[in-house]
Amino acid sequence: MTRHPNVPRRLLATLTTLAAALSLSLVATAPSAGTARAATPAHGDGDVILNMFQWTWDSVAAECRNVVGPAGFGYVQVSPPMEHVRGSQWWTSYQPVSYRIESKLGTRAEFANMVAACDAAGVGVIADAVVNHMAGAGRSGTGVAGTAYSDDNFTGTYSAADFNDCRTDISDYTNRYQVQNCRLVALQDLRTGSDYVRGRLAAYLDDLVSLGVDGFRIDASKHVPASDLEAIKSRMRNPNVFWVHEVIGAAGEPIQPSEYLGSGDAHEFDYARQLRHDFDGQIKNLRFVGDGKLRSDRAGVFVDNHDTERNGESMSYKWGAKYVLANTFLLSWPYGSPTVYSGYEFSNTDAGAPGATETSIPDATCGAGRWTCTQRWTEVRGMVGFHNAVSGTQVTNWWDDGGNLIAYGRGSRGYVVLNNTGSAVQRSFQTSLPAGTYCDVVASSNCSVTRTVNGNGWFTASIPAYGALALHVNARG
Repeated sequence: MTRHPNVPRRLLATLTTLAAALSLSLVATAPSAGTARAATPAHGDGDVILNMFQWTWDSVAAECRNVVGPAGFGYVQVSPPMEHVRGSQWWTSYQPVSYRIESKLGTRAEFANMVAACDAAGVGVIADAVVNHMAGAGRSGTGVAGTAYSDDNFTGTYSAADFNDCRTDISDYTNRYQVQNCRLVALQDLRTGSDYVRGRLAAYLDDLVSLGVDGFRIDASKHVPASDLEAIKSRMRNPNVFWVHEVIGAAGEPIQPSEYLGSGDAHEFDYARQLRHDFDGQIKNLRFVGDGKLRSDRAGVFVDNHDTERNGESMSYKWGAKYVLANTFLLSWPYGSPTVYSGYEFSNTDAGAPGATETSIPDATCGAGRWTCTQRWTEVRGMVGFHNAVSGTQVTNWWDDGGNLIAYGRGSRGYVVLNNTGSAVQRSFQTSLPAGTYCDVVASSNCSVTRTVNGNGWFTASIPAYGALALHVNARG
C-alpha cells in the first residue's frame, strides 16, 4: 500500500490491514456517485491540487501565501525543477541536462524557500518529475545552469551505456517494446532497468524530498516499464512517498494506467475526454463519469493539463464559460483526486510562458498579461471551499432535464446546479440541506448573492446561461 504524504505513521498499520482485507478491482464497478475518498490525502484544509504550470518558484511562494492557502487548496504541483536545455519553449523544461535544482524557474535556494512558504500556508508541494529520458538526441551545448551535454554524455550524470539500445523514435503505439524502450520524440531514453540509472533517479527524488517536497507527478510513466518504476521507488529513502503517474491510456493500446498502481496513483485521461465530450453534448451523462474508469481512490482527474489543452484532447480556457462549468463539476463530484490547472494563454502551442527567454521566465502576473490565474477566479475559489466542505458525502437529490441542466446534492452539506445552455433557467430545486440562508459561492466571494432553503429543503433560483449555483453548509448568509 502506498502511504501518501501527511498520513500519520500510527495510522499506517491500520490502513495497511484494511487494504489487505479488501478485494478491490482496478476499475469502477459501481455508480460514480459513491463515497470513495479522493486519491490525494488532505494537507492543510483540503486535498485539491493546483497545477501551476511554468510558474517561477518566487511566484508560487507568493501565491501560496496570498491566494492558494487561503482558498483551501491542499497542494501545488510545480513544473520540473531540474536543470534542462536552453530555449524559450515550454517543453524545454521536460528535457533534462542534469539533476541540479537550477532551472528557468529559479535557483535551488528559491525552490527551498517556495516549499517552506507554501508549507507555512498549509499547502504541500508536488513536483513534476522527468524520469523516462534526458534531452533530445542530436542536441549538445550547456544547460541553463551551465552543465555541458552532448548526444550520449551528460556531464557527471549519464554516458552512452545508460540509454536503451533502441535509437529510433516510437512509431507504433501498439508495440509495447517500442513504447517503453525507444525514443519519445527523439528524447534520449534512459535504461531504467539499469541499477545505476535507478539509483541515480532515486537520489534525485530523495534530494527533492529533503527540500520538503511531498510527492511527485511522474512524467511519461507509460514509457517506462511499471516494474522499473517500482524498483526506482523502492530505492528511495521513503519508498511510500506519494506518486501519481502520467499514463495516457487509449483504447487498443497494450499499456494501461492500471499497470502502474503498484507504485502510485494514475491520471485518468478518459475523465477529461468525457468532460470535453459531454460539455459539447449533454451533461446529463456526467452522472456516470466514473463508470469503466480507474477506481476513484486511485484516480487523478482534471479538466485539462499542459498537454491536453494544446493537442485538443480536453477542454481549455479557450472554451470560456463552459470551461468554468467543467471546473465547477470537477470540484463538486465525488470521483478521483481533482487537479485545477493554471497556465497561460497561447496561440502557438510551442510558446513558452509570457516573457520567457532561453534561460529565465519572469514572475507570473495576474490581472495583466496572459497568465490565466485560474485559482483566483471566484468560481474556482468558491468550489474549492465547496469540495472541502462536502468531503466524504454521497450524491443525493440528482435531477436533470434530460439534456444540459443538472442539479445534485452532496449529502446534507452541499448542492450544485449546472446550466450548460444558452438561456437562463428559473425553477425550484429539492435539496437535503438544513433550512437557512446560504451564500452562492460561484456567484460572489463575499456572500453578496444568497439563496434561502426552506424547512422542506426547497429553494428557487435563476441559473444564468452557461452558469452555475453552489451552496454549502460552511458558507451561510
